[in-house]
Amino acid sequence: MNQEPATKVTVNDIDIPFSRLIVILLKLMLAAIPAIILFYVVFFAIALLFVGVFGGGAALLNGAFHH
Repeated sequence: MNQEPATKVTVNDIDIPFSRLIVILLKLMLAAIPAIILFYVVFFAIALLFVGVFGGGAALLNGAFHH
């Protein structure tokens, strides 16, 4: 196998107009909304699982059922 040597590239500057940058950032923020909602749904399901498994034991240790 004959491989060519890797060519290094350095980017010194990117020229983006301000209005185009605003549009890119707005699209990024709008794309982040479903990702945040999905994160909270998954986190809530995991937290609900932990509460279901370990939640009752904590109430017994705290003496909540002893009058």
